[in-house]
Order: sequence, then structure tokens, then C-alpha cells
Amino acid sequence: MDILGPDLGPALILAACLIAALGGIVKGAVGFAMPLVMVSGMGIFLEPQLVVACVILPIVVSNAAQVLRAGLGEAWSAAREYRVYIGIVCAMILVSAQALTRIPPGAMYLVLGIPVVALCLIQLAGLRLIIPPPRRAAFSVAAGIVAGTLGGLAGTWGPPTVLYLLAVETPKARQMAVQGVIYGLGAVALLAGHLQSGVLNAATAPLSALLVIPAMAGMWLGFRLQDRLDQKRFRKATLIVLVAAGLNLVRKGLGL
Repeated sequence: MDILGPDLGPALILAACLIAALGGIVKGAVGFAMPLVMVSGMGIFLEPQLVVACVILPIVVSNAAQVLRAGLGEAWSAAREYRVYIGIVCAMILVSAQALTRIPPGAMYLVLGIPVVALCLIQLAGLRLIIPPPRRAAFSVAAGIVAGTLGGLAGTWGPPTVLYLLAVETPKARQMAVQGVIYGLGAVALLAGHLQSGVLNAATAPLSALLVIPAMAGMWLGFRLQDRLDQKRFRKATLIVLVAAGLNLVRKGLGL
């Protein structure tokens, strides 16, 4: 696939760039949700496997920037403390990524849309599950499997990770560093997994690389807006839009 045709014309490339920029703004402002924005937005007009390919390189670069912003010392400490969850997430991303090319297009719309809708509704409802300390080891394994599987199939393991960190009562100051490490290492696993699956290849990598530019520009703007925005309202509005976009993907998957 040539990046500017015949499969994709300039209008679709521009639309993908604008959605990547929006994803970057949201990630810079609230710390996550770039894949949710890109998957739900681009899934409206691009084939599902191409959507997943598109998000890979922006995710890798943006998460590397998030880790560096948090500080390497804090990142190393967080990696040691949450090593079980991180290891399982990365392993499951590698494993589940291999199944992506075997899923029919209609089913892929459901794979992309249902997690987006479910995760956004959970967060909009303000659900917070607290896991008592004796059960946290087992919960880390189960949560890691769920998050990693969603990551490999849809490039989205951020919201499950946020819910996990809340459930194990991670201090707020610690959460951003932990998220940066989990997203960063998970992004490397996603890249490796889809190089192996063939989703990211010589035909799809140029578009994914192009989208790094607007995504990082949007993230820079999001960082600048972070302290000026009412983050709760901004996050709520973003989640509502994502629910609508996710429902549209589900509609396409059901052939309605």
C-alpha cells in the first residue's frame, strides 16, 4: 500500500493525522487514551488491521516520551514494584497480537469497539473496585492477562491499567510513573508482536511513522494545557465521545 494511494488518498491521510493529533492532546492532558481515540476515530474509515498498525509507532514514541518525562529513576523503581503485572501484560500483548490477522474484519470491528465502549462506561460510572492486600497477587495476574490481551488485539491497555492501579490503591503521585513504565514497555511488546504478526510491515509502517508527527505535536499541546484545563470535565467529555465512536464500530461489526 502506497501511503498516498491507491488505497488511501490525501483526504483519509489528513483525517488520520487530525485524529492522531487529537489523541496526542488527550494523552498529554490526562496521561492516557491515545490508542482509544485513534482506534475509535480511525476505525470509522480505515480497515481494522490497518487501524491497529497505525497506532503502533505513535504509541511507542509517545510512551517513551512519557517515561522520560517521569524520570528514569522513578521509572525503574515503579518497574520493580509492579514487575509481575508488567511482565504479564507484555507477554500477553506478544501472544494475543499473533491472533489479530486470523480475525475476520467484521469481528475485528467488535474487538475494537466493545472494549472501547465497556472501558469508557466503567470510567464514566466512576466504578472503583478495591482489592484487599491478600488477594492482590492473584488479581495482578488476572488483570495483566485482560489488559495484555486487549493490548495485543486493539492496542489498548491503558484504561485497564488505570482501573488496576486504583484497585490496588496505588498512591496518586506514584500512578503517573507506573503508567509510564507499563505503557512504555507494553508499547515495545506491541511493536515486537505486530512485527511478528505481519500487521506492521513495509506497507503499513510508513503511515504509522507519519502519524507520529501529529501525535507528538498534539501531546506537546496537551502537556501545555494540562494545568489550565478542568481535567475531570475534559476527561468526561472525551470518554463520552469515545463511547459514541465505539458504538459505531460495534454497529459496523454487527453489519447494521
